[in-house]
Amino acid sequence: MAGEALVVIDLQNDFCPGGALAVTGGDEIVPLVNDMIRNTEHVVLTQDWHPAGHSSFASSHQGTKPFEAITMPYGEQTLWPDHCIQGSLGADFHSGLAWTKAELVVRKGFRTAIDSYSAFFENDHKTPTGLAGYLKERGIGSIILAGLATDFCVAYSALDAVKQGFETSVRLDACRGINLNGSVDAMVKRMREAGVKLV
Repeated sequence: MAGEALVVIDLQNDFCPGGALAVTGGDEIVPLVNDMIRNTEHVVLTQDWHPAGHSSFASSHQGTKPFEAITMPYGEQTLWPDHCIQGSLGADFHSGLAWTKAELVVRKGFRTAIDSYSAFFENDHKTPTGLAGYLKERGIGSIILAGLATDFCVAYSALDAVKQGFETSVRLDACRGINLNGSVDAMVKRMREAGVKLV
């Protein structure tokens, strides 16, 4: 279908088992995502792409630990282990991902002072990545999301996609979550209430 795109979120080494911010079972979705890529005409990938010393890293804030939350000028920010550093092996796409068909790779999280979960906006919910404009210019009105992690980058991308007017679906079987304090259930509920179709 010409008007639909698959958006694969952050299927990178650091989010897979053995990586710096490993999502349990993150690598299990690779064959499923490859199948989706094969069967979709338009494919976009996102890639977490942090400079060293990024403000979302716990190591950048003395006396903090990964997974604690702090307040940043743009709101609450979960602190993470150092991950997906530009040019590192951890930032590379999973070696099993058949990603070369992608028409666009959206890099996010490259501004030192602000994190970026969504494929559409930085965490201030104001600074755009340009993805919405790219899709709309190409006549794409419907997107399906898969990737890592369900409760952060996938969910925030889905919520923003709906706000941008896209018909939005998430293939939950082709996602895996981090699940901090029940965050998977909470974000699945938020997606459902926002009108995201959960497949």
